[in-house]
Amino acid sequence: MSERAEVKMLTGKLLVMAAAMFGFGFLLVPIYDVFCEITGLNGKTGNTAQVVAEAPNLDRLITVEFTGTVNQGGPWEFRPAEARMQVHPGKLYATTFFARNTGDSQVAGQAVPSVTPGQAAAYFRKTECFCFTRQDFAGGEAKDMPLRFMLDPDLPAHVETVTLSYTMFATTTVAAADGAP
Repeated sequence: MSERAEVKMLTGKLLVMAAAMFGFGFLLVPIYDVFCEITGLNGKTGNTAQVVAEAPNLDRLITVEFTGTVNQGGPWEFRPAEARMQVHPGKLYATTFFARNTGDSQVAGQAVPSVTPGQAAAYFRKTECFCFTRQDFAGGEAKDMPLRFMLDPDLPAHVETVTLSYTMFATTTVAAADGAP
């Protein structure tokens, strides 16, 4: 085989590989969504307040568990006020999460929610949540941050426990987050 033919073959293989990588990158998000739906990982609840106009189902009790973690050892102490609640679907409930900036400088944080099992995420309605906005903390400042939620009465019958997890991320210092130098 001549050198020119080898170069053509190599070029063709590289083009096929580039097209395959592009296709994989393009399909990665839908594949990840299907994976999360099947495994129940990274249940997304959405980041908008929702109006509640449901009649509560007082015949059914669901356990809602709360967890709070800090991303990669950020400057936070972060935890739910209560580890679990018994709730009736369709009824509005309130709780808080405690956060403290353990550093000396100002910092901005953002809590990112996740619901498991994944199929319950679509039925978890938040009317007020500290996760909707960035939270600014002075050095050493502590806050009790509110969460008001309900579970939709249409939550599948096989779901008896729902876990709402928040991960607190230090986004940047407050001054930099506000666009100041």
